[in-house]
Amino acid sequence: MTNRTDNAAPRRWPLVLIGLLAIAMGLFLTIGGAYLASLHGSSYFALAGLGLIVSGALIARGKTAGAWLFALVLAATILWAVLDAGLNFWPLVSRVFAFVVLGLLVTLAYPLLRRQSGARASPAGTGVVAAVLVVTIVAGFVGMFMPHATVTANGAGPGLTPVNPAEQQKDWQHYGNTSGGSRFAALDQINRGNIGQLQVAWTYHTGDVPVSPAGNGAEDQQTPLQIGDKVFLCTPHNNIIAIDADTGKEIWKRKINAKSSVWMRCRGLAYFDASAPIAPPTVANPTPVTAVAVAPGANCTRRVLLNSIDAKLIAVDADTGAFCQGFGTDGRVDLTAGLGAAPDPQYVLTSPPIMAGTTVVVGGRVADNVQEDMPGGVIRGFDVITGQMRWAFDPGNPEDKNAPADGKSYTRSTPNSWAPMSYDPAMNTVFLPMGSPSTDIWGVKRTAMDHKYGASVLAVDATTGHEKWVYQTVHNDLWDFDLPMQPSFIDFQKPDGSKVPAMVIGTKAGQLFVLDRATGQPLTEVKEVPVKPSDIPGEPYSPTQPRSVGMPQIGAQTLTESDMWGATPFDQLLCRIAFRKMRYEGLYTAPGTDVSLSFPGSLGGMNWGGISTDPVHGFIFVNDMRLGLWIQMMPSQNRDQPAASGGEAVNTGMGAVPLKGTPYAVNKNRFLSALGIPCQAPPFGTLTAVDMKTRQIAWQVPVGTVQDTGPFGIKMHLPMPIGMPTLGGTLSTQGGLVFIAGTQDYYLRAFDSATGAEAWKARLPVGSQGGPMTYRSPRTGRQYVVISAGGARQSEDRGDYVIAYALPESK
Repeated sequence: MTNRTDNAAPRRWPLVLIGLLAIAMGLFLTIGGAYLASLHGSSYFALAGLGLIVSGALIARGKTAGAWLFALVLAATILWAVLDAGLNFWPLVSRVFAFVVLGLLVTLAYPLLRRQSGARASPAGTGVVAAVLVVTIVAGFVGMFMPHATVTANGAGPGLTPVNPAEQQKDWQHYGNTSGGSRFAALDQINRGNIGQLQVAWTYHTGDVPVSPAGNGAEDQQTPLQIGDKVFLCTPHNNIIAIDADTGKEIWKRKINAKSSVWMRCRGLAYFDASAPIAPPTVANPTPVTAVAVAPGANCTRRVLLNSIDAKLIAVDADTGAFCQGFGTDGRVDLTAGLGAAPDPQYVLTSPPIMAGTTVVVGGRVADNVQEDMPGGVIRGFDVITGQMRWAFDPGNPEDKNAPADGKSYTRSTPNSWAPMSYDPAMNTVFLPMGSPSTDIWGVKRTAMDHKYGASVLAVDATTGHEKWVYQTVHNDLWDFDLPMQPSFIDFQKPDGSKVPAMVIGTKAGQLFVLDRATGQPLTEVKEVPVKPSDIPGEPYSPTQPRSVGMPQIGAQTLTESDMWGATPFDQLLCRIAFRKMRYEGLYTAPGTDVSLSFPGSLGGMNWGGISTDPVHGFIFVNDMRLGLWIQMMPSQNRDQPAASGGEAVNTGMGAVPLKGTPYAVNKNRFLSALGIPCQAPPFGTLTAVDMKTRQIAWQVPVGTVQDTGPFGIKMHLPMPIGMPTLGGTLSTQGGLVFIAGTQDYYLRAFDSATGAEAWKARLPVGSQGGPMTYRSPRTGRQYVVISAGGARQSEDRGDYVIAYALPESK
């Protein structure tokens, strides 16, 4: 008997380990699950945890009943998971994968359990059960490396229409290709059929790697321009560069070396050719475009213009890079004039100017949530040749178009326009996406003008700066839901078949608004939905907020506890607890002195990358990010305390920030799990095709993998296409492709515009936040796709790459 006991002891240790693993797992789920249940959450976790504790104890003691009890827990888990999450892959796999793996261990140990119980034979079904669990695990693991479309292609995506030679794109002359932000190229040399042959044609190094102290916002976010045989670049420190369109070789470089303490970047440039005819307005009774001419002997017949991060409007010669003679002072105009106190980095220009006839129109970024007294959000128009100010639109004093008198300033703390603008030459109208007044999340002292212009699209006459119309997308914005992108022009087809010149603009709140360019009225249904106030005294809460229900809602669903997610059941449980502890009333949950959830948060939704269009087939392509933000207003005697810096941390939500001059400080951060992963179910970023004829989603796919990111900032090196937050724009081409690079992994991708299937990808040296662009060389006829890669936001890897791709040269 002694020998039998000694021989049995070594065989017992696997059972003890499996039992202890089940007990540990059960203790976590029971304790956390009981807390969740006390918050009126799901009782599943507590019950499953109790089952695991008992089954683990029995298994450790060598009892077969433990295996059978675990089988019951596993079956109940699978049933609960399907009822809770449906058959959606990522929600389902996170609920059951860990249980199935533990179930395999229990199944493999079952023969040993039987022997410990005195039975000699192992049931024949044990091997079958183990095989089923192995297949399930393998299938789940393989599924992690396959894209799972949120909306499967329904066969109604764009077709292929050959480019009419008369309509073929000649230049990429504006930030969004057209002044109406189409991000569409009528080029098809690169197409669905040959995209697999695309290869690197040339690589250029700008010499300006976006690095700044403490990660304070140095980023490469540019979309280059192309005119003729030159490509024009700008860098995070605002250096302007011209390179050869076919070789990538540098032609000239104008070093600006602008600096800001926290917000170094350049998104793009503007271009003007004084020798080219100006398109006259075609609407009835138009305001004419002011004629201009370059002085005899002066340079810059063709000029490139840039808004610098140190608040200068700069003009250089497109042929030589020399500063433009006669433009401002030595080719520069000081944009802090008339602002009053505007220390770095309270007023920084991050988006390109827009050429509106012969008027250069500029806005400016006013830092978020810094203090009550901030620079105003004035928008100004300047003569493109002289740099003289033609008009100013002050949102606090919109009738006065002149600069303020000495000692005075434009109205302080008004809504600003930091995002790219659009211009319609037929209407001679500039369309401005407007932000929020300061401070962004406390509106007690906002004026009537603040309420009118905040979070709205504003149309002004390009020649005079006079208001034509304004349409608001958020009332009394308390979420930092400023309009973040360039309006994109489309011809909207009405039910009677007629077409209306329109625009589409996306918001951080996941809304797509379609507005009549002439009147600003919505062309698709917008509902004013009731919303609840919070508890901030004196806050003029709006009782309703607009929702653009006539267009698809992109990542703007109302979350429930079942939408909480985690890579394991454990972080999912913690996310469920966090969700239940917060106040959440849907999209417009107003911040208060408790902890509330904003989803999407102030990052978006949609952001500055904008949308791309397919005017040939009537589609738009939208990329988004899905990141919630928790927020708490904290009563604070901080009126005399130092203000926040106005840097990246304030915008993205990274801890407590004093709102100087108000009775509150704000504490906010991204709604992440213990592993640093968004708490809601994937995808965290998608690419969506919307049919503008039906206003329905044709397809929606996750974009981006966790290959170059992961928990605690550790790269996973696993190309799981879970769908990552996107920060950067897209490019649509008549070759039936949609390009995007603005994900957290290091790839430029092309998607089939008909189906959303990934058609091609190229590994980049570092990540990218740039906008892809394309052109056909006038010299060689070769089509290139160009991307700037300086580094993804959540990665420390940085570079200074501009890379062009093309098909192999014909021999």
